[in-house]
Amino acid sequence: MKKTLTAGEIQEIIPHRYPFLMVDRILEVVSGEKAVGIKNVSMNEPYFQGHFPGNPVMPGVLIVEAMAQVGAVALLSRDEFKGKLALFRGIDKLRFREVVRPGDTLTIEVTLTGLKGVVGRGKGRAWVDKKLVASGELIFALVKREGEDYL
Repeated sequence: MKKTLTAGEIQEIIPHRYPFLMVDRILEVVSGEKAVGIKNVSMNEPYFQGHFPGNPVMPGVLIVEAMAQVGAVALLSRDEFKGKLALFRGIDKLRFREVVRPGDTLTIEVTLTGLKGVVGRGKGRAWVDKKLVASGELIFALVKREGEDYL
């Protein structure tokens, strides 16, 4: 698979759309193994209206969602998983180390560490200017895109 993906190409792999598409570009993808993506954090993001007025901070849960979307691109770019959906099953050992603010570029790397049946794991890390801002383990399940039924 091509190493760099635009937002349009990302949307061909995962179903997320504005305002919930949290990845602007994939810089590198190794199908079924890992992906590196970026999120350009803009003051125009709707969540900054209330998080927090006068002191905008990207919600940690959205940083984790961005990690999940990058991981989903790595997984769903495998031919046998095209058209599927990766849902959260859990999050382990997640730590936030720095805040993310408007104007930051969040660089996210997710390495898939295992897949057994329809359940898998990945390690996610996110940086701003080479400073680690968040890291943790993501647990996911593959489902059919049109419903909640597991594969």
